[in-house]
Amino acid sequence: MAKSFKFEIVTPEKLFYLGEAELVIARTVSGDEGFMANHCWAFKLLGTGELKFREAGEKGFKLAAISGGFVDVSDNVIIYTDYAEWSDEIDVERANQQKEREDDWLEHHQSPDEDKEEIAEHKNAAQRAANRQKVAADGDRQRH
Repeated sequence: MAKSFKFEIVTPEKLFYLGEAELVIARTVSGDEGFMANHCWAFKLLGTGELKFREAGEKGFKLAAISGGFVDVSDNVIIYTDYAEWSDEIDVERANQQKEREDDWLEHHQSPDEDKEEIAEHKNAAQRAANRQKVAADGDRQRH
């Protein structure tokens, strides 16, 4: 059994998770990175992606969709994220509808005179919806 460490996921609304983990894999802005006990201390920005972690003594991974924030790695690992949702709690139909709406908006608002910040917001929303779709599908595959 691998050595475990205290692991927390904190969102603006609540303490999303608190427990002991053996391995955490998070999407940073430079790609997926894994953290285990005795990892060198780090502070990394998070992107939008899948968060996977193995709880102490477990074989499988818990999955969540996250978006933004940062991970603080010291003796413990704390993820501060703008958004977190467990894979089995994602409303896939709502994610599909949001992705469709954002893609439709982007399709009709790509002219050079459009507000670049507004376009970026819609691209980010489409990315978050696509991430929720992927994490829900990965969670379904893991459960079956």
